[in-house]
Amino acid sequence: MSSGKKMWSAALLATAVLAVTAACGSGSGGESADGKVKLRFSYWGSDARQKMTEEVIKKFEAKNPTIDVEGEFSDFASYYETLSTKVAGSDAPDVITLEIRGLREYADRGTLADLASKVNTADIDGKVLSTGAIDGKQFAIPTGVNAFSLVVNPALVESNGQKLPDDTKWTWEEYVDLASKISAKSGGKVTGTQLSWNPAYLQIYAAQKGEPFYQGNKLGLTPATIKEWWAVMQNLVKTKGSPDAAKSSEIGASAIDQSLLATNAGAMGMWWSNQLGAVVKASGQNMDLLRMPKTAGATSGGMFLQPAMFYTASSKSEHAAEAAKFIDYLINDPEAGGIILSDRGLPASSKVLAAVKDKLPDADKKTLDFLDEVKSELSDPPAAPPKGASAMEDILKRYTEEVLFARMTPDDAAQKFITEANASIAG
Repeated sequence: MSSGKKMWSAALLATAVLAVTAACGSGSGGESADGKVKLRFSYWGSDARQKMTEEVIKKFEAKNPTIDVEGEFSDFASYYETLSTKVAGSDAPDVITLEIRGLREYADRGTLADLASKVNTADIDGKVLSTGAIDGKQFAIPTGVNAFSLVVNPALVESNGQKLPDDTKWTWEEYVDLASKISAKSGGKVTGTQLSWNPAYLQIYAAQKGEPFYQGNKLGLTPATIKEWWAVMQNLVKTKGSPDAAKSSEIGASAIDQSLLATNAGAMGMWWSNQLGAVVKASGQNMDLLRMPKTAGATSGGMFLQPAMFYTASSKSEHAAEAAKFIDYLINDPEAGGIILSDRGLPASSKVLAAVKDKLPDADKKTLDFLDEVKSELSDPPAAPPKGASAMEDILKRYTEEVLFARMTPDDAAQKFITEANASIAG
């Protein structure tokens, strides 16, 4: 979910999912030595996520003594490559965690089971739930929701002689100006912000210009919008509101707890709202969420709700009913929700969210308040993007760096980015 993470190769994934559709049977499921049904559950994340997930699994097993759940955990960087290898070898886990960027890749190849009527979704907002549906089939159940936002350290802004913006009306020019002033006032001790090339950032910027990121199996972006978006980054580097190109590339490839904001070396940064807690924990500082700046004359802020991730089930699972039961527990049981809290986004189930609201850490309560505040301004959650979108962040990052390092002109880079991106999602 976070910018700078290496996504899986579209070619590798295509090969994997093609292979599984041709294969017979599945290596998933089976029975434990004591005769219990064995489910395999794949997911990625931090050590903290692994610990809480193992706790949830134990609670589920206690309620369902005939089922054993085996967690298959990895870091994000290696998750999809490992998963695609398993799928290609007819060894798909029974329950699979996916991002929206990879959902269509797996669904269109017959890898996923239709979970309609198998998991209780009555308490999930219909628009959010629809993001997990493709061609009328509910292949994925959203774990929780978040929004790509600006995270700010108010103390660092104010201690460097600046004021927090009125985020209901601030512009990208004001964002660059604020960042550069913070950097200048601190004498190099604090940088105003750090760059981001997360596609969600460009998607928001494009929406402010009235352009969709995807239009069918093509990009809906114009070269002019992409160049304007790059100009914001170029101006940040030029005014020293952000680190230079080399340092920005280095920071962008690191984990969130190594970001400028999390290490108290930066005052602002862009992340998904459910990552606020990680920044607060790493920095030990109070943080706020702000609306993204706007282009001049924008009628929409461009921000949108998006599922943090999805739970899906393998269509080849030998234990489809038990897989659906486990997903239902993860989504709908307040006991599970009380352990997971907002780690996978604020709970998608309204009943679970109400049950765990008072247990949320202060940072997550702040996230909930922020999303409630901006709810009426948010666009509907986008549908799953085209096949090949899983490679978009890598492609975008590569051409963004070509521009920032001045190895390509924005004109040339924009045309080549569009050509390569369209080839990736052509289907």
